[in-house]
Amino acid sequence: MVVFTELADADVDRIFRALADATRRDILQRTLTGEQTVSALAAAYDMSFAAVQKHVAVLEAAHLVVKRAEGRERLVRADPDTIARARRLLAEYERVWRSRIDRLDALLAEYDTPA
Repeated sequence: MVVFTELADADVDRIFRALADATRRDILQRTLTGEQTVSALAAAYDMSFAAVQKHVAVLEAAHLVVKRAEGRERLVRADPDTIARARRLLAEYERVWRSRIDRLDALLAEYDTPA
């Protein structure tokens, strides 16, 4: 299966490894609507501040979120460009698999038709 993507394989690996964790998906969800401080994010979970920071770092390394300093706070927001690239990649996978299924359906219909 050949899927053309605007993301390098290493980028795709980082994105989907980051999204494989429920906490990171939740953090991403929370930052889609606007910036959140790391402190506010940490308050939402039953884990240490340092653990939440590590989750944010994984999302940041995958370019799914952007972190910036404002005074003593660190603000995190989702990166819609990377999310859109991942969505386009998944749409391309879906297109390839739907095409394969359509070909299989056509082939099965040929054998199902009485001669």
